[in-house]
Amino acid sequence: MPVVVECDEDGVWCAHAQLRPGLGAHGEGATEGEALNDLREALTGLIEEFGVPREMSVTVAA
Repeated sequence: MPVVVECDEDGVWCAHAQLRPGLGAHGEGATEGEALNDLREALTGLIEEFGVPREMSVTVAA
């Protein structure tokens, strides 16, 4: 899951990630780290609500 982090023209850091098509999250902050922490919280909430996307789960064959 790629994460895009950028600073907008107002100096606000924005972080974006897409869990799966049509389901993504966004975080903002005064610093890059704050934006990533905000994004992490948003992703955690989405995973709690919608479950772990198949692309993020790991299957170990015995």
